[in-house]
Amino acid sequence: MKAKILIMGAGGQVGHQLAIATTPCEVIALTRSQLDITQQATVLDTVKSHQPDIIINAAAYTAVDKAEQESDLAFAINRDGVKYLALAAKEARIPLLHVSTDFVFDGEKEDAYTEDDPTAPLGVYSQSKADGEAVLREILPEHINLRTSWVFSSHGSNFVRTMLRLGSERDELNIVDDQWGCPTSARSIAQILLLIAHRHLEGESIAWGTYHYANHPKINWYRYAQTIFEMVSGINATPSPKLNPIPTSAYPTPVRRPLNSVLDCRKIEAAFGIVRPDWHDELREILVSMVNNRS
Repeated sequence: MKAKILIMGAGGQVGHQLAIATTPCEVIALTRSQLDITQQATVLDTVKSHQPDIIINAAAYTAVDKAEQESDLAFAINRDGVKYLALAAKEARIPLLHVSTDFVFDGEKEDAYTEDDPTAPLGVYSQSKADGEAVLREILPEHINLRTSWVFSSHGSNFVRTMLRLGSERDELNIVDDQWGCPTSARSIAQILLLIAHRHLEGESIAWGTYHYANHPKINWYRYAQTIFEMVSGINATPSPKLNPIPTSAYPTPVRRPLNSVLDCRKIEAAFGIVRPDWHDELREILVSMVNNRS
Protein backbone atom coordinates (compact mmCIF):
# COMPACT_ATOMS: atom_id res chain seq x y z
CA MET A 1 0.00 0.00 0.00
CA LYS A 2 1.37 3.38 -1.01
CA ALA A 3 2.19 5.99 1.61
CA LYS A 4 -0.08 9.00 1.38
CA ILE A 5 0.94 12.68 1.30
CA LEU A 6 -1.67 15.39 1.88
CA ILE A 7 -0.75 18.76 0.33
CA MET A 8 -2.39 22.05 1.23
CA GLY A 9 -2.20 25.10 -1.03
CA ALA A 10 -1.95 23.28 -4.35
CA GLY A 11 -2.95 26.45 -6.20
CA GLY A 12 0.20 28.34 -5.20
CA GLN A 13 3.70 28.22 -6.63
CA VAL A 14 5.17 25.56 -4.34
CA GLY A 15 1.90 23.69 -3.93
CA HIS A 16 1.50 23.41 -7.70
CA GLN A 17 4.99 21.93 -8.02
CA LEU A 18 4.26 19.48 -5.21
CA ALA A 19 1.05 18.43 -6.93
CA ILE A 20 2.73 17.66 -10.27
CA ALA A 21 5.96 16.15 -8.91
CA THR A 22 6.85 12.53 -9.54
CA THR A 23 6.66 10.52 -6.31
CA PRO A 24 6.09 6.88 -5.39
CA CYS A 25 3.51 8.05 -2.87
CA GLU A 26 -0.19 8.69 -3.31
CA VAL A 27 -0.69 12.45 -3.40
CA ILE A 28 -3.83 14.32 -2.37
CA ALA A 29 -3.30 17.94 -3.41
CA LEU A 30 -5.95 20.43 -2.31
CA THR A 31 -6.41 24.04 -3.39
CA ARG A 32 -7.96 26.68 -1.18
CA SER A 33 -11.33 26.19 -2.89
CA GLN A 34 -11.14 22.51 -1.96
CA LEU A 35 -10.00 23.09 1.62
CA ASP A 36 -10.00 26.34 3.54
CA ILE A 37 -7.43 25.78 6.29
CA THR A 38 -8.98 28.57 8.37
CA GLN A 39 -11.93 26.27 9.12
CA GLN A 40 -10.77 24.04 11.97
CA ALA A 41 -13.55 21.45 11.80
CA THR A 42 -13.09 21.06 8.05
CA VAL A 43 -9.34 20.62 8.44
CA LEU A 44 -9.81 17.95 11.08
CA ASP A 45 -12.44 16.13 9.03
CA THR A 46 -10.25 16.25 5.90
CA VAL A 47 -7.25 14.75 7.68
CA LYS A 48 -9.43 12.05 9.26
CA SER A 49 -11.05 11.27 5.92
CA HIS A 50 -7.85 10.97 3.86
CA GLN A 51 -5.71 9.42 6.63
CA PRO A 52 -2.39 10.72 5.24
CA ASP A 53 1.01 9.59 6.47
CA ILE A 54 2.38 13.13 6.31
CA ILE A 55 1.06 16.64 5.59
CA ILE A 56 2.81 19.36 3.59
CA ASN A 57 1.43 22.86 4.00
CA ALA A 58 2.18 25.24 1.14
CA ALA A 59 -0.94 27.36 1.74
CA ALA A 60 -0.25 30.97 2.67
CA TYR A 61 -1.48 34.53 2.47
CA THR A 62 1.38 36.28 0.64
CA ALA A 63 0.15 39.80 -0.28
CA VAL A 64 2.72 41.70 1.80
CA ASP A 65 1.30 45.21 1.44
CA LYS A 66 -2.36 44.25 1.22
CA ALA A 67 -2.03 42.36 4.49
CA GLU A 68 -1.92 45.71 6.31
CA GLN A 69 -5.60 46.17 5.36
CA GLU A 70 -6.47 42.46 5.60
CA SER A 71 -4.76 41.53 8.84
CA ASP A 72 -7.58 39.27 10.00
CA LEU A 73 -7.34 37.20 6.84
CA ALA A 74 -3.54 37.10 6.92
CA PHE A 75 -3.48 35.82 10.50
CA ALA A 76 -6.36 33.43 9.84
CA ILE A 77 -4.40 31.70 7.07
CA ASN A 78 -0.76 32.09 8.18
CA ARG A 79 -1.23 31.55 11.91
CA ASP A 80 -4.59 29.96 12.66
CA GLY A 81 -4.57 27.69 9.61
CA VAL A 82 -1.16 26.35 10.62
CA LYS A 83 -2.45 25.84 14.15
CA TYR A 84 -5.42 23.79 12.90
CA LEU A 85 -3.20 21.68 10.65
CA ALA A 86 -0.77 21.09 13.52
CA LEU A 87 -3.59 20.01 15.84
CA ALA A 88 -4.97 17.66 13.18
CA ALA A 89 -1.50 16.22 12.55
CA LYS A 90 -0.96 15.76 16.27
CA GLU A 91 -4.23 13.86 16.62
CA ALA A 92 -3.33 11.70 13.60
CA ARG A 93 0.23 11.22 14.96
CA ILE A 94 1.86 12.32 11.73
CA PRO A 95 4.41 15.06 10.86
CA LEU A 96 3.68 18.40 9.23
CA LEU A 97 6.08 20.09 6.79
CA HIS A 98 5.39 23.82 6.53
CA VAL A 99 6.70 26.48 4.14
CA SER A 100 7.76 29.77 5.77
CA THR A 101 9.66 32.85 4.66
CA ASP A 102 12.75 35.06 4.94
CA PHE A 103 10.34 37.88 5.84
CA VAL A 104 10.33 36.80 9.48
CA PHE A 105 13.62 38.74 9.67
CA ASP A 106 14.04 42.52 9.46
CA GLY A 107 17.00 42.40 7.07
CA GLU A 108 19.30 44.45 9.30
CA LYS A 109 21.91 41.70 9.73
CA GLU A 110 24.96 41.98 7.47
CA ASP A 111 25.59 38.25 7.15
CA ALA A 112 23.25 35.47 6.06
CA TYR A 113 20.52 34.60 8.54
CA THR A 114 20.78 31.33 10.44
CA GLU A 115 17.92 29.36 11.94
CA ASP A 116 18.94 30.57 15.43
CA ASP A 117 18.72 34.28 14.65
CA PRO A 118 15.82 36.04 16.40
CA THR A 119 12.89 36.92 14.20
CA ALA A 120 11.90 40.57 13.80
CA PRO A 121 8.84 40.93 11.54
CA LEU A 122 8.34 44.23 9.74
CA GLY A 123 4.60 44.06 9.04
CA VAL A 124 1.38 42.09 9.31
CA TYR A 125 2.37 39.48 6.73
CA SER A 126 5.75 38.91 8.37
CA GLN A 127 4.24 38.73 11.86
CA SER A 128 1.55 36.29 10.73
CA LYS A 129 4.20 33.97 9.26
CA ALA A 130 6.35 34.20 12.41
CA ASP A 131 3.28 33.41 14.53
CA GLY A 132 2.52 30.42 12.31
CA GLU A 133 6.00 29.08 12.93
CA ALA A 134 5.56 29.60 16.68
CA VAL A 135 2.26 27.74 16.96
CA LEU A 136 3.64 24.84 14.94
CA ARG A 137 6.67 24.56 17.25
CA GLU A 138 4.41 24.72 20.29
CA ILE A 139 1.89 22.10 19.19
CA LEU A 140 3.77 19.51 17.14
CA PRO A 141 7.35 18.33 17.79
CA GLU A 142 7.41 16.34 14.52
CA HIS A 143 7.48 19.31 12.17
CA ILE A 144 9.60 21.14 9.64
CA ASN A 145 9.49 24.95 9.33
CA LEU A 146 11.15 25.50 5.96
CA ARG A 147 12.05 29.16 5.45
CA THR A 148 12.76 30.13 1.87
CA SER A 149 13.12 33.28 -0.21
CA TRP A 150 12.32 35.04 -3.49
CA VAL A 151 10.26 32.15 -4.90
CA PHE A 152 9.82 31.97 -8.67
CA SER A 153 8.12 29.67 -11.17
CA SER A 154 6.10 29.86 -14.36
CA HIS A 155 2.97 29.61 -12.19
CA GLY A 156 1.39 32.19 -9.91
CA SER A 157 2.61 35.64 -8.91
CA ASN A 158 6.35 36.35 -8.66
CA PHE A 159 9.11 38.76 -9.69
CA VAL A 160 9.96 36.91 -12.91
CA ARG A 161 6.42 37.02 -14.22
CA THR A 162 6.08 40.65 -13.14
CA MET A 163 9.26 41.61 -15.02
CA LEU A 164 8.07 39.86 -18.19
CA ARG A 165 4.75 41.69 -18.01
CA LEU A 166 6.26 45.12 -17.30
CA GLY A 167 8.98 44.58 -19.90
CA SER A 168 6.31 44.05 -22.55
CA GLU A 169 4.47 47.22 -21.49
CA ARG A 170 7.27 49.73 -20.84
CA ASP A 171 10.57 50.80 -22.36
CA GLU A 172 12.13 51.75 -19.04
CA LEU A 173 11.94 50.27 -15.52
CA ASN A 174 13.27 51.41 -12.15
CA ILE A 175 14.51 48.48 -10.08
CA VAL A 176 15.68 48.51 -6.46
CA ASP A 177 19.36 47.63 -6.13
CA ASP A 178 19.98 47.58 -2.36
CA GLN A 179 17.84 44.60 -1.36
CA TRP A 180 19.70 41.28 -1.49
CA GLY A 181 18.44 37.71 -1.49
CA CYS A 182 18.56 34.34 -3.19
CA PRO A 183 16.00 33.57 -5.91
CA THR A 184 14.61 30.09 -5.31
CA SER A 185 12.62 27.98 -7.73
CA ALA A 186 9.33 26.58 -6.49
CA ARG A 187 10.30 23.26 -8.03
CA SER A 188 13.45 22.95 -5.93
CA ILE A 189 11.49 23.81 -2.78
CA ALA A 190 8.98 21.09 -3.64
CA GLN A 191 11.83 18.66 -4.25
CA ILE A 192 13.41 19.26 -0.84
CA LEU A 193 10.03 18.94 0.90
CA LEU A 194 9.39 15.64 -0.86
CA LEU A 195 12.92 14.44 -0.07
CA ILE A 196 12.26 15.01 3.64
CA ALA A 197 8.83 13.40 3.39
CA HIS A 198 10.16 10.35 1.56
CA ARG A 199 12.99 9.84 4.05
CA HIS A 200 10.54 9.94 6.94
CA LEU A 201 8.16 7.55 5.21
CA GLU A 202 11.04 5.18 4.53
CA GLY A 203 11.77 5.04 8.24
CA GLU A 204 14.73 7.41 8.43
CA SER A 205 15.09 9.40 11.65
CA ILE A 206 14.50 13.08 10.91
CA ALA A 207 15.92 15.95 12.93
CA TRP A 208 12.70 17.97 13.14
CA GLY A 209 12.66 21.75 13.48
CA THR A 210 13.42 24.91 11.50
CA TYR A 211 15.56 24.91 8.36
CA HIS A 212 16.58 27.45 5.75
CA TYR A 213 16.51 26.53 2.09
CA ALA A 214 17.27 28.75 -0.91
CA ASN A 215 19.05 28.44 -4.22
CA HIS A 216 22.32 30.29 -4.80
CA PRO A 217 24.03 32.70 -5.44
CA LYS A 218 22.76 35.87 -3.79
CA ILE A 219 21.84 38.85 -5.95
CA ASN A 220 19.95 42.14 -5.72
CA TRP A 221 16.67 42.87 -7.50
CA TYR A 222 18.28 45.11 -10.13
CA ARG A 223 20.87 42.53 -11.17
CA TYR A 224 18.19 39.85 -11.01
CA ALA A 225 16.04 41.84 -13.44
CA GLN A 226 19.08 42.32 -15.70
CA THR A 227 19.63 38.57 -15.72
CA ILE A 228 15.98 37.88 -16.57
CA PHE A 229 15.95 40.24 -19.56
CA GLU A 230 19.36 39.10 -20.80
CA MET A 231 18.10 35.52 -20.81
CA VAL A 232 14.88 36.50 -22.58
CA SER A 233 16.84 38.38 -25.24
CA GLY A 234 18.99 35.31 -25.75
CA ILE A 235 15.89 33.17 -26.23
CA ASN A 236 13.92 35.26 -28.71
CA ALA A 237 16.16 38.26 -29.53
CA THR A 238 13.62 40.79 -28.23
CA PRO A 239 15.02 44.13 -27.02
CA SER A 240 15.17 44.63 -23.26
CA PRO A 241 13.76 47.67 -21.49
CA LYS A 242 16.21 50.15 -20.02
CA LEU A 243 16.79 49.32 -16.36
CA ASN A 244 17.60 52.03 -13.84
CA PRO A 245 19.02 51.03 -10.43
CA ILE A 246 17.36 52.88 -7.54
CA PRO A 247 17.60 52.68 -3.74
CA THR A 248 14.75 51.36 -1.64
CA SER A 249 14.15 54.91 -0.42
CA ALA A 250 13.14 55.89 -3.97
CA TYR A 251 10.52 53.13 -4.13
CA PRO A 252 8.40 53.46 -0.98
CA THR A 253 5.95 50.67 -0.16
CA PRO A 254 3.37 50.38 2.63
CA VAL A 255 5.57 47.77 4.33
CA ARG A 256 9.34 48.09 4.56
CA ARG A 257 11.22 45.24 2.84
CA PRO A 258 14.26 43.54 4.38
CA LEU A 259 17.49 44.81 2.83
CA ASN A 260 19.11 41.44 3.49
CA SER A 261 17.08 38.29 2.84
CA VAL A 262 20.03 35.92 2.40
CA LEU A 263 19.50 32.67 4.30
CA ASP A 264 22.32 30.51 5.65
CA CYS A 265 21.50 27.01 4.41
CA ARG A 266 24.37 25.01 5.90
CA LYS A 267 22.10 23.28 8.42
CA ILE A 268 19.83 21.69 5.81
CA GLU A 269 22.79 20.81 3.58
CA ALA A 270 24.40 18.91 6.43
CA ALA A 271 21.22 17.31 7.74
CA PHE A 272 20.03 15.92 4.40
CA GLY A 273 23.25 15.76 2.38
CA ILE A 274 21.94 18.03 -0.36
CA VAL A 275 23.68 20.31 -2.84
CA ARG A 276 21.62 23.43 -3.44
CA PRO A 277 21.15 24.26 -7.13
CA ASP A 278 22.14 27.46 -8.90
CA TRP A 279 18.94 29.35 -9.69
CA HIS A 280 20.22 30.49 -13.10
CA ASP A 281 19.68 27.03 -14.59
CA GLU A 282 16.03 26.70 -13.66
CA LEU A 283 15.31 30.35 -14.44
CA ARG A 284 16.55 29.79 -17.98
CA GLU A 285 14.40 26.67 -18.32
CA ILE A 286 11.33 28.47 -17.03
CA LEU A 287 11.87 31.47 -19.30
CA VAL A 288 12.23 29.26 -22.37
CA SER A 289 8.89 27.66 -21.51
CA MET A 290 7.15 30.98 -20.82
CA VAL A 291 8.54 32.81 -23.86
CA ASN A 292 7.76 29.95 -26.24
CA ASN A 293 4.20 29.69 -24.90
CA ARG A 294 3.72 33.40 -25.61
CA SER A 295 4.97 33.21 -29.18
